[in-house]
Amino acid sequence: MESSTILPLSHFSFLSQKPHGTSIGSFPLNQWSPTSQKTRLNCQKMYVPGFGEASPEAKAAKNLHNLFTYVAVRVVNAQLESYNTEAHKELMEFMERHSLNDGDKFCAALMRESSRHKTLAMRILEVRSAYCKRDFEWDNLERLAKKMADESNTRLMRDYVLETSHVETEK
Repeated sequence: MESSTILPLSHFSFLSQKPHGTSIGSFPLNQWSPTSQKTRLNCQKMYVPGFGEASPEAKAAKNLHNLFTYVAVRVVNAQLESYNTEAHKELMEFMERHSLNDGDKFCAALMRESSRHKTLAMRILEVRSAYCKRDFEWDNLERLAKKMADESNTRLMRDYVLETSHVETEK
């Protein structure tokens, strides 16, 4: 039976605001001495280089925004297929000529195509907003993203260990 002791993070002086003892640069010399007072933990988020114009979250939000446009186009197109085949055909033809990679550019171009296309674009915008606000499962996204990261990391590490620790057997 294993046992372990879990100490609160405030017991380690390197996490406190004022380190004990003298320091060299920004590293306290006696990092592991416990402190009896409660200290506030100052957490900072990880710095991610290479995202100068926007944070990773902002880039993910932009990609989700484009995904919501794609979903809305698919929903509207499926609806049109069953009750307005002419509009369905026009939307399909428009989709062949215009990329859905940038949802806003797609909708802007659709609005300017004709008055009939403007109506389709307005419907897509309405569905996009409704899907984002009411139907997209944000909690499920977080759960799936974390699960995928963990499973992928485990698989990649396992494959690497198996690949590098393989010992050739002599015959």
